[in-house]
Amino acid sequence: MGNYRRMESALIRGGAFEDGQTRSVNVPIYQTSTYAQTELEGKPKWEYSRTGNPTRAALEALIAELEGGSAGFAFGSGMAAIAAVLNLFRSGDRILISGNVYGGTYRILEQVFAPFGLKCDIVDTADPEAVEAAMARDVVAILIESPANPLLTVTDLAMVAGIARAHGVLTVVDNTFMTPYLQRPLELGADIVVHSATKYLGGHSDLVAGLAVVKDAHLAERLGFIQNATGAVPGPFDCFLLIRGIKTLAVRMDRHVENAEAVARWLSAHPAVERVYYPGLPGAQGFEVNRRQAKSGGAMISFTLRPQHSFRTFFRTLKLITLAESLGGVESLVCHPATMTHASIPRELRLRMGISDNLIRLSVGIEHVDDLIEDLEQAIEASREG
Repeated sequence: MGNYRRMESALIRGGAFEDGQTRSVNVPIYQTSTYAQTELEGKPKWEYSRTGNPTRAALEALIAELEGGSAGFAFGSGMAAIAAVLNLFRSGDRILISGNVYGGTYRILEQVFAPFGLKCDIVDTADPEAVEAAMARDVVAILIESPANPLLTVTDLAMVAGIARAHGVLTVVDNTFMTPYLQRPLELGADIVVHSATKYLGGHSDLVAGLAVVKDAHLAERLGFIQNATGAVPGPFDCFLLIRGIKTLAVRMDRHVENAEAVARWLSAHPAVERVYYPGLPGAQGFEVNRRQAKSGGAMISFTLRPQHSFRTFFRTLKLITLAESLGGVESLVCHPATMTHASIPRELRLRMGISDNLIRLSVGIEHVDDLIEDLEQAIEASREG
């Protein structure tokens, strides 16, 4: 770490890369596929950009520092990062996953890795007794989202990591919703952290990338081999954009959270709203746990409207908030998990997870909060049937 002690400075100064020739303030975009070598078998630092690129290396050093890990790895998407982590395991191994997770995570486990013999069980990770009971001999890892997507379920990361450690099991945490600015899972006992960097870390809906950070040097060596062997790495320009996005993470997240807290309070008081899922609200599931392990409740909210309101009309009549996949950009986005982000999960299983057909997920942006509330108000009013 440099001459600073606080996250806000680390976001801007962390993972510093110095261009010795030009002393560029910003990390240059090394837009090259290969590098000239001076001799045979000389083991140069740079040889081929799938294996390593200076722009990517700067990004990887930055995310490792921000998460407090021994090494960071950049990938072409968040799913590529998760796939690389899953490639650490073998046929016959079993992975435990949180009760509600991103649909793409469930899909890759069930439709890509399951045919190769990697097994998966869904567990309520918010219940330590359920986690303990699920620790069969073939379990090798537990993959947690906290808060989880889309019901914002909070898991006590330190407690689950402790259970996993006692059984010799790895703890993997998807920290996409919180970012290292709000939550640092490695400090709570996790072994691996993954991000869809497309979301808050990039922050501007203009790139697709994934990141992984590991605590252990041996894990770093294994994951580094997988990253190079499978080759799902981002290009240098996306790495440059991601470094630039991370520099403003603190100021963006402060505004995201400020807006989300106001919107969540407003929704919870609205007579047309049946239920609000937001861990920053007192009385919400996991509120006290989240307050211990994270800086705030984040900026994701899910909610349902009462039966006399049509969620389809609600989506159709929004004027400012955009109906779209993804989250974490400066603009507010809304989605319908049942037909969008979690459509790959069979309906019966979705319902058992608590993902109802009328669930609405809102990624609160950094617009003026009164404009957001006014848009929600008119769309809810328009959605009233009869």
